[in-house]
Parts: sequence; C-alpha cells; structure tokens
Amino acid sequence: MSERPLSGLNKPDAALELTLRPAMFSDFVGQERVKERLEIAVQAARQRGEALDHLLLSGPPGLGKTTLANIIAKAMGASLKSTSGPTIEKAGDLAGLLTNLEEGDVLFIDEIHRLQKTIEEYLYPAMEDFKLDIIIDQGPNARSVRLNLPRFTLVGATTRSGLLTAPLLTRFPLRERVDYYEAEQLRHIVVRSARLLGVEIASDGALDIARRSRGTPRIANNLLRRVRDYAQVRGDGRITAELADRALAMLEIDREGLDEMDKRILEAIIVKFGGGPVGVASLAVAVGEEPDTLEEVYEPYLIMQGYLKRTPQGRVANELSYRTLGLGREAGAQGKLF
Repeated sequence: MSERPLSGLNKPDAALELTLRPAMFSDFVGQERVKERLEIAVQAARQRGEALDHLLLSGPPGLGKTTLANIIAKAMGASLKSTSGPTIEKAGDLAGLLTNLEEGDVLFIDEIHRLQKTIEEYLYPAMEDFKLDIIIDQGPNARSVRLNLPRFTLVGATTRSGLLTAPLLTRFPLRERVDYYEAEQLRHIVVRSARLLGVEIASDGALDIARRSRGTPRIANNLLRRVRDYAQVRGDGRITAELADRALAMLEIDREGLDEMDKRILEAIIVKFGGGPVGVASLAVAVGEEPDTLEEVYEPYLIMQGYLKRTPQGRVANELSYRTLGLGREAGAQGKLF
C-alpha cells in the first residue's frame, strides 16, 4: 500500500473542480462545431471592439456550459459575474446584478429557464436596449425610472430549453447546444485531469473510466477522483485498466456506465409496471427520486443508449433493459397483473 501523498489531495473539491476546468478554447476537448462557431464570434467581436452578442447554451448537465462561459469571458478580456435562475427572487436582485456590471462584462445565468416570469420581463429591455426600467415607491407615489446599462453579454445556460419562453429565446442571437461526448474525447479529458491532479494513469485505465462516464466530462472527472482514491489506498497510486475496473465495480458502476439508480429505474419499469408505459410521477415515487431529476439526469442517457423510450402514454423499457438486468419478458408480464 502506498502512503505517498498525491498532488492536490488536500484541496477542497470546489477548488479541484476549478483546476480541472479548461481556461482556453485550445484546451477544451470536444464540441468542435460549437467551439469553432464561438471562437469566430469572439474574434469578430474583439476586432470590432464590441461586446459579444448574448448567448444561450443548452444541453444536459455536466457537458461544459459553465466552462464555456468562463472561456468566453477570458477570451473577451472581460469579467464574469455568475448567478442562477432560482437565486434571482425579485426585480431588485436582477437590478443589483445589472447595475454592477461594467462595459463588456459577461453575466452568466445558470438554469435560466427557472427565472420567474416577472423577472424575465425586466431582462428584455436590458438585453435589447441596455436599459433597465425600475419602479420606485408604491401606490400613487410610484414612478418609473430608466437606467442606462453598460453594454454587456448575457450567457444563459439551460438543461431544458423547451421551458424557455419564446420572447426570451428570440433575444439570444447566439444559440448553441452541447451534446454528449465520445469515449475517446473523454479519455483525453481524463488524461489531462489526471496530469493536473498529479496522478499517474495508463491510457487503457483512462479509457475504462471514459467508457463508464455516460458521455459526460463532469462524471468522468468525478470517477477519476474516486478511482484515484482507490489507487492510493488499495494500489500503488497508478491507475491501470485492471485497477479502474475494480474501483468502478466497488462503486457499482458497470461497464456500460449504469449505476445503482439507473438499474433501479429500469427494474421498477419492468417489474413494478410490467415494462411500461408508466408516467414519470409514478416512476419517481417507485424509485424515491424527484421527477425533475429523473427527466434531467437519468433519462437522457438511458434513452440515448436505447434502454428505454418515452411514449405519449409514459416510459417503456426496451429489450436492452431486459437483457442488461437479466430479466425475461415474463417479469414484465407478471408486473402487469398487479
């Protein structure tokens, strides 16, 4: 057993996450088309001496939307101010954010689809005309005051672009969707992250982690840290394919990247609901999870990999789910009896 301390071991997870984030477009792996279009937009805006147009980034969680916002701000030579939709509870919160911006700053709003509608309406003149209308006092003494804002760039990120209202959506001249990564792209990310963490890793070990990361860099980096811990305690600190396989098996993550909750979801659909169809609310109760979490975190990967499908009547388990769980069709048929 190795007692050798690993580089970065004593840093808080939040600090580690920051060290693993690429700081430049050249370090950002994957999303090549998206990256190319954003690089061109940034370069053109800088040549004109203007702020970048407002940008909406959409896609599943953990694919690099926040990282891209940081890269864009740095490439523009601007400051990044970050917040999230749910934390902006009243118009005064938004006014405080906007009036503290300086010329060219980037305002990043994560989960922008969760903005309250009344707050969203204050954004419209701010995004289009760089003006903010605020109401002072109440009742007969109420009056509207218009404030001029510096030209800024709003970068919105959302995991559910379908929930954005049309008026807000059309105010983003730039709209990009990030998608899941290939295993080879994730292998490069794992190798880079391991180097930054001071962890020795074999190429096949990095690929094993990448294949079980559900196409998501955030998950890949999280698994790398867990495998790093296992390598330090149960090995010599070096991550090989064999050691990664043992570590991930201990974490109950199989070779297809399915974890314990994924299997619980599929098993519930097959055994408790006869293979489906079943509504997301009923399924959420059966597995003890929130419906939004099922829809945003678990379902996209299961659907993409062919384990289940959505129908107008609800979720239905595909043949691959039966094979993966080692269940026959009779298990689903039995569920339909209850």
